[in-house]
Amino acid sequence: MPAMSSTTTVILGGGVGGLVAAHRLRGSLPTRHRVILVEREARHVFAPSLLWVMTGQRSPASITRPLAPLARKGIEVLRGAVLGIDPARRAISVNGQTLTADFLLVALGADYAPEAVPGLADAGPTFCTLPGAEGVKADLGHFRGGRIVVLTAAPQYKCPAAPYEAAMLIEASLRRRGLRERSEIVLYAAEPGPMGVAGPAVSAAVREMVEAKGIQYRPSHQITSVSASARRLSFSNGHEASYDLLIHVPPHRAPAVAREAGLTSESGWVPVDRHSLATAFDRVYAVGDVTSIPLKLGKPLPKAGVFAHAQGEVVARNIAREITGRGTAAAFDGRGQCFVETGDGRAGFGGGSFYAEPTPQITLRPPARHWHLGKVLFEKTWLWRSF
Repeated sequence: MPAMSSTTTVILGGGVGGLVAAHRLRGSLPTRHRVILVEREARHVFAPSLLWVMTGQRSPASITRPLAPLARKGIEVLRGAVLGIDPARRAISVNGQTLTADFLLVALGADYAPEAVPGLADAGPTFCTLPGAEGVKADLGHFRGGRIVVLTAAPQYKCPAAPYEAAMLIEASLRRRGLRERSEIVLYAAEPGPMGVAGPAVSAAVREMVEAKGIQYRPSHQITSVSASARRLSFSNGHEASYDLLIHVPPHRAPAVAREAGLTSESGWVPVDRHSLATAFDRVYAVGDVTSIPLKLGKPLPKAGVFAHAQGEVVARNIAREITGRGTAAAFDGRGQCFVETGDGRAGFGGGSFYAEPTPQITLRPPARHWHLGKVLFEKTWLWRSF
C-alpha cells in the first residue's frame, strides 16, 4: 500500500479514547501528517478518580491536567464545542470554522440527561462529573445521619461498577467519621443485578460485597420521578421511598451533534464494527462511550475507559498503517478489566473477554490492598504518561 504524502486526522473528544489515539498517531506518523484533537474543555479529567474526589481522598487539581501543553508533543489542540459533523465529507464545524479530515475519529463520550427523569436534576448531585463529585463531597460533609440513597436512573451507564463502589466508599467514609450507626444506605438500581453483563457469578459476588457492608440493595427499580421538596422517589413498580441525601447516576445519551449527524442508530448510539471500530462512513471511526457494540447475550459491551483505551489504540494503529503503508492491521478483541473499590484501602479486580461466546468469560478477584494500590498506580501512570 503506497504511503500518503500528507494527511489530517481529526479526533473529536479529549477523553481516554481520544487521548490514546492522538498519542499513538503522533508517535507513529511523520510530522507532515497533522493530528488535531478537538475538545470543549480546557482540562482532561481522569474519571476513575472522581469517586475519590467524592470522598475527599483527591482534589480536583490532582486528577485533572491541561490539554494545551499537548502541542509540545505535536498534537494540535483546538478548544471548542463541535457544532456539526458531516460524516460523508468528514467535515466538522468548530468555533465558526470548518475542518475537513482525511480520517475522522468520533470519541465524544456520553452526555448526561438528568432532565429525562422529572425532578432528578434538582434532587441531588452525581459523582459522574467533577462538579458533581465536589457536590457529593460537600453534601457528605454536612451529613450527620439519616438515609442516603444511591440511585442508577437507567439500566445502562458507563463504568458499571461505579455506583456499587460509590455506595461502599460512602459506607467506609461514614464509619471513619463515626456516623455509620446513625445512617442507612440504600442502593436502588434500575438494572436487575450488579454488572450483569459480566455474568451471574460476578454479579452475585459484587452484590455480596455490597450487602456484607450493611448496604441495602434494591434491584429492578426504575425511577420515574423525584420530589426534591418532599425528598421522595417514585418508581415504575409503584414503590416509593424517602431519602435525606440522594446521589445518582443520571441517564446517558449520545451527544446531540452525533445524533443530528446521522451517526447513531435505533440504539441511540453510534454503531461500529466490533473489531475495527469503523462506522458506516468511509474513514470515519468511533470509540468509547459514544458507541454501541452488541454482544451475543443480548447486552451491549459496557461503557468503560478500559475499552475506550484499547479501541483508541486499534483505530490509531490502523489509520497509521493506511497512511504509511507500514505495520499490520489491529483488531479490538473485547478484553477488559477494572478495579472495584470497596473502601478501607481495598479493591477487587475483574477482567476477561467480553467477546467470548456464548457469554463473556469474566473473573473477579476478591478485595485486597494490592488491588487498591494497583488502581492508585494506574492513576499516577496515566496522568504522567498522557501529559
